[in-house]
Amino acid sequence: MIGSIVRGGAAGAAGTTVLNAVTYADMAWWGRPAGEAPAQVVDEIARDLGHPVPGTGGSRDNRLSGLGALAGIAVGCGTGAAVALARSAGVRMPWWLGGVVTGALAMAAADLPMARLGVSDPASWSAKDWASDVVPHLLYGLVTHGLLSAAEHRP
Repeated sequence: MIGSIVRGGAAGAAGTTVLNAVTYADMAWWGRPAGEAPAQVVDEIARDLGHPVPGTGGSRDNRLSGLGALAGIAVGCGTGAAVALARSAGVRMPWWLGGVVTGALAMAAADLPMARLGVSDPASWSAKDWASDVVPHLLYGLVTHGLLSAAEHRP
């Protein structure tokens, strides 16, 4: 079980690297700024837990930005670990379906808290907004699931 978690976390980390690279390429191509939603989610959750993020002004904003990015890494690695545990329990899918499902799980783990906390309303997103969210998560899923599948089929 521990081996599955470690393999899943590593595959999720690789998938997260691809997700981040595609997201940054999208930002560079379109000239759009980094999203503030991850930092806002962290801020809301920390406040709800009774441990607001300390600081004021720019230093607090920078702290929240860093924590938002770390939360994204945690979601990516955690999703990879969860998928690896599911695979070790016998859940097997074709590579393309497993990739889509893995990407959808990661996307849900990122987007549902935003919607629940009122940070963002996916119902109001444009097609371009959805593409900027779906494409990186799909690639995350394909890489993460593909690496997990490959790790099981090594000689």
